Amino acid sequence: MNRSFLFVPADSERKLAKARDSAADALIIDLEDSVASSERPKARQIARDFIADKAQAELWLRINPLDTEDALLDLRAVMPVAPAGIVLPKADGARDVLQLAKLLDVFEQENSSDPGSTAVMPIVTERPAALFRLAEYSEVNERLAALTWGAEDLSAALGATATRDGTGNWLPPYELVRSMCLFAAAAAGVLAVDSVLTDYRDSEALARYAGNARRDGFAGMLAIHPAQVAIINEAFMPTAAEVDRAQRIVDLFAAAPEAGALGMDGEMIDRPHLLQAQKILQRAGR
Repeated sequence: MNRSFLFVPADSERKLAKARDSAADALIIDLEDSVASSERPKARQIARDFIADKAQAELWLRINPLDTEDALLDLRAVMPVAPAGIVLPKADGARDVLQLAKLLDVFEQENSSDPGSTAVMPIVTERPAALFRLAEYSEVNERLAALTWGAEDLSAALGATATRDGTGNWLPPYELVRSMCLFAAAAAGVLAVDSVLTDYRDSEALARYAGNARRDGFAGMLAIHPAQVAIINEAFMPTAAEVDRAQRIVDLFAAAPEAGALGMDGEMIDRPHLLQAQKILQRAGR
């Protein structure tokens, strides 16, 4: 289960090499916002070569939005080397994921890749209208692996002057869409991946933010700098105390499999506690 997704500009071989040496669970090779349009032909070749070389981390590709000509060019250039997944920016809803899935079907067949092997993670909050279609993702096919969100494009569409307050917390509109992404991912049965913290130098703020994200139910987080990866990875791992408690809950129900609720340490423990305990042990590799 991926905790950290590190964005890397596809046109920078230096940054790609540095990202390869990071401990990120997944790298997102970016052909969209971080690459000038004039540089995209070169960036596609660099991305293709990098993915073909296979790093230890999962290798994803952020293509350009589906309503641009660049999207098909991105896919045509890189699908022959079978990236683990596609990050779809500015998704308008499930219809965009379904359209992308049809394209991936064709490219996988053309390149003799395993059918359905390319996962999809849409960025679901970058356009205002997309917020009203989040429930649709529960109807998407098995390619959908995760949902993530972003504030910058949304704030530009709104004409907002800020996304966070003076203490670094999300302002109400963006806290709302963050929660909506979390709920939509749960409804679809996929992972929720929290958005980036752009100030990569503030490690204390990052540790606090990532810890809160795991507390709220996010499974991982986007990163924009290798220095953020270790902090994110640590934040999304259960503590020893959490693992111990989870194991005790699982053992308690294993000893009484017919029980609906059991007492532990003066607290009533029921099936939702068991489900959460199992998830904690799974994340801890137990």
